[in-house]
This record gives sequence, C-alpha cells and structure tokens, in this order.
Amino acid sequence: MLRRGAIDKTIIGADRKIDPSRHPRQKPDGTPDDNNRVEIGPTDLAFAEWKAAGLSVPNMAALRAYRLSRLQQQIQRHDCAGLLLFDPLNIRYATDSSNMQLWTTHNPARAAFVPPDGKVILWDFSRCEHLTAHLPLIAEVRQGASFFYFETGDRTAAAAECFANQISDLVKQYGGRNRRLAVDRIEHMGYAALQALDIKVLEGEALTEHGRAIKNDNEICAMRCAIHACESAMNEMKDGMHPGMSENALWAILHSGNIKRGGEWIEARILSSGPRTNPWFQECGPRLMQAGDMLAFDIDLVGPYGYCCDISRSWIVGDVPPTAAQKQLYQIAYEHIMTNISLIEAGMSFREMSHKAHKLPPAYRHQRYAVLMHGVGLCDEYPAVRYEEDVDAYGYGGCFEEGMTLSVEAYVGAVDGSEGVKLEEQVLVTQTGAVALSHFPYEDSLLA
Repeated sequence: MLRRGAIDKTIIGADRKIDPSRHPRQKPDGTPDDNNRVEIGPTDLAFAEWKAAGLSVPNMAALRAYRLSRLQQQIQRHDCAGLLLFDPLNIRYATDSSNMQLWTTHNPARAAFVPPDGKVILWDFSRCEHLTAHLPLIAEVRQGASFFYFETGDRTAAAAECFANQISDLVKQYGGRNRRLAVDRIEHMGYAALQALDIKVLEGEALTEHGRAIKNDNEICAMRCAIHACESAMNEMKDGMHPGMSENALWAILHSGNIKRGGEWIEARILSSGPRTNPWFQECGPRLMQAGDMLAFDIDLVGPYGYCCDISRSWIVGDVPPTAAQKQLYQIAYEHIMTNISLIEAGMSFREMSHKAHKLPPAYRHQRYAVLMHGVGLCDEYPAVRYEEDVDAYGYGGCFEEGMTLSVEAYVGAVDGSEGVKLEEQVLVTQTGAVALSHFPYEDSLLA
C-alpha cells in the first residue's frame, strides 16, 4: 500500500498506448471505435449530425500536439524551466486528460508539469492511471499533488513539501541552473514549499491564456462541432418551451441535449424569464413561465471535446406577439452586437475597440454587461474587452490576433425596467474581420 506523501510513479510504456492493430476501427476524429473505451468524446448522434451539417471533425492526435506546442512556445519565450498546472482546464488543454473536472476545480488533486519540450508529467487522483493510458503526450503518471486540508489534514505541509521536492527535481532536470517556474495557481502551502527550495515562481496564467488564445484550423473544427451540438440542444430546448413550464425544466432540456451528444457540463445556469430577466445574472429557478414573458439565457456550455459554446438568446414564451417594449430591447441588443462584430479587426487594440464600440442608449448603460466581448475556447478566456466607461478601472493592453475566438455580448435592460434582453454571438478573428462560428437564428418577430 502506498503511504501518504510517497511518490507513486506509473511509467506509461508503449504497450499501454493505443495499438492500431488492436483498434482497427476508428471514429471520424481518429479515436478508437471501441464500445468499452475509457476515452470520453462525442456520441454517434453527434457524429451523424455533424456529417449531415457538412462539418469537418478534428483530428484529435494533431489537436493534442498543437495545443501542447502552444504552451511550450510560451515556456521557451518566457525562459522558464517548465509550466506547472493545477487548473483543470489548463491540464485538459495541455494533455486532453479529464477527471472529475468540476470536483477538481475546488479540490485541487491533479497537476501537470509541462517541460520546455518533450512530454508532460501528470499527477492524477488516486489509482486513476488508466484514465490517461491512451494519451501519448503524457510520459508519466504520478500521485501526490493533493495538499489541501480535506485530503491531507494536519499533514498538509508535509504533502506540499513532498510535491515541491518532485518539482524541484524536474526544474533541475529541464532548466539546470534556471529556477524559473511558471505556475497557473497553487495552494498557499505549495507556494511556500516551492519558495523554500529557491524556485522563482512566475505568473503562469499569462502563459496559458496567451497560449490558448490562438486556434488553428483543426481546433476551430472542434469548436464548430461543439457549437453545433449546443445549438442542436438549443433547438430541442426551444421546441420544448411552453407556458406553465418551470425555468428549471427548460434548462434541463439543454443539459440533456448536451450530454447525449457527448458534451460535458454547463458552467452556470443563467436563464430567467419575465421580471427575473432584469436585473441580469439571475439563475434559473422554479418560476413558472407565462405566455408573453421574455425568456433570456446565457449558455456557457462545455460541449464535445471540452470546447465551450458561449452564446445568448432571448425568446418570447408561447405563441404571443411581442410588445413594442420587448422589440425595442431586443433590437438595441441586436444592433449592439452586430455593430461590434463588424468593427473587429486583427491588429486592433482592445482600447481602440472600447472607444469605437456601439454606444448603448443612456437608459441602459448602468446595467451594461461586464464586457463588450471576451475570448472563448475550453472556457471563457483572454482577452476581456471592456466598455469605454470601464477601461480606466479594468482595461488592459493587447490587440486582436488572427485565430482568436470571441464571444460578443450585450445585455439591455433599464434600471427598474420590467424585463431585459441578453444576446451573444461567438466569432473567429480572421485576416478580413470576424466570422460567425455560432449560427442559431434570431427572432424575426422581435426584429420586425
């Protein structure tokens, strides 16, 4: 039995990798067509829908290699001996491994060390080596990255010291005298243990955010597929909506549609109806929707391949014509995001966008959304582009680059107003401007 704090190493040898001769059948994305496989991924329903829609699926081997290369370029650029990851989304990006993604968000039991070149070392949850045996970019699986009180109690400091000693050895192996280590986030005892070993801890999120920001064509294929799966679930959601239905019941349709296509989770549950749409950010609850209500929601859905679909729509509940007030809210929100999408150019600074962006009418500025637009990949990510009113307090430097993917936002609702509207579109920055990645239709009755 492994004693607490000891190093448990499992070297993943060639015999544990995917053997093409043992798995002659493959899914369209190059992964094994094995009914009992450990690897998560899209279902046959999703593949069939993508084929019918004419979508190209990603090549997963190439996708994994590209993402690791993006991080290693950042490590080399910042002259680091390596990059230490605890954020589950960063670990997923680097390795394509996932294990209890939401649980490990608040129980940091997994970590990954990305060297400047070569394969990744992963610390996984106890006895979970089999979950990543199919991933060729992981050289080694260990245990012992848990040093938070629930897991280690009054032995937390010792567990942190043991882990830090392993990292120190890796820093020496890959950096020699270079003791610079980028870390995305870490429990305070782990940070103290690294410092005690004379490791210079750098802000790792700068590396991961900039590395993840640029997508190649293959990664865009994965994102298009995830968005299509999400929009298919949205169609089911819209078809199932009716007066007298609870907000929770409607949101459950979206969850079901995502999961049955091989999607993974939803980061929030921001859906509201009628008077609950103003102010924004109320999550769905037991309220029974009424005919003529405005319904508004923000997806924040992590779909197949772990990619996020972050779009928003607003609908009228029931077969009821919208009011003039509802149309006004909707049309302002629509003009806002469409104008701002048309302004996006590769090379434009974020501050320039803040200055040029569509101006909401004064009545709606106080309850404006937190950002004009933000990056999106495996989740919301760099950059966050602020409204002009917020640039001095929260804005930062940078510019749009070809290959960035963005979600362009609008919330329109007056203070003490009866309702509000939320719209959001997902786009790709290209040489010639922004191109839509999401295609869910807008409401003709509200735009008329």
